[in-house]
Amino acid sequence: MASANQHEVLPAPSDGVSQLRIQSNRFLLASSWDSQVRLYDISSNTLKASYSHKAAVLDCVFASDRLVTYSGGIDREVKSFEINTESEQVLGQHEKTIRCVEFSSTTNTLYSGSWDATVKQWDPRQKSALVDTYNVEDRVFTMSLNSEKLVVGTANRQILIFDLRNMSEPLQKRESSLKYQTRTVSCNPNGSGYVLGSIEGRVAVEYFDPQPEIQSKKYAFKCHRQMVNGIDVVYPVNAISFNPVYGTFATGGSDGLVCVWDGENRKRLSQYARYPTGVSALAFSEDGTMLAVASSYTFEEGEKDVP
Repeated sequence: MASANQHEVLPAPSDGVSQLRIQSNRFLLASSWDSQVRLYDISSNTLKASYSHKAAVLDCVFASDRLVTYSGGIDREVKSFEINTESEQVLGQHEKTIRCVEFSSTTNTLYSGSWDATVKQWDPRQKSALVDTYNVEDRVFTMSLNSEKLVVGTANRQILIFDLRNMSEPLQKRESSLKYQTRTVSCNPNGSGYVLGSIEGRVAVEYFDPQPEIQSKKYAFKCHRQMVNGIDVVYPVNAISFNPVYGTFATGGSDGLVCVWDGENRKRLSQYARYPTGVSALAFSEDGTMLAVASSYTFEEGEKDVP
């Protein structure tokens, strides 16, 4: 991507960025390991608001129809933030770190996934916000949803697919087709399936329909790897984001690269210039014209000096 087409958002978080979200081409939401959630005005490139957790924030999301954000992290609290009034509220807690939050416009509820091996559903409009708690048997590492389904990636490479209208038990339980730990998942906006990324520099394109003729279309491919002194160095795939208009998807890796893929035709469309350190989060805008990229070291090589 040419430098004229991109700009840095300032002031930047003081620690690694864990998640990015865009709403209405107007606001950019960023959660960070510095315990802050920041809301930026995209057009003016200014910080509009921010609020704090008691520890690192691992995920954040907009409500789909309101100027409200939600977040969770290591302090185990699910928080909401009203943008217009800048008022905060703790909706509830998990027993362990909250790794993921997703908001569904279908149910008008929030879903939080935790290392306590549960997914909790919240209705922020109610005085007692907790709707229900669902056991997913292992630590939640990643989540994504579409209008009908919630996909949960847990430890030990398990993938659980829920119907948002009936979360009592998963529609499907699968083992990841990738050999190593799941890092990220993103649902295809067309409802056909999802894309997984793992720590081994590999991506899998999967389909919901269990019929054999549909399952025969799934595939996986290598990416975010490079030869260094004759050695094939493999980098984790940290982030995947679908373009909601074109159905293509971008991947971000610890190699500092962002690649855009045509999953249907199984080819790479473009690769951005390398960022100073690993890519930790990606987010397309609803109209597909913007892609937010977070360049943050994700400690895959331990403590070291980074840009």
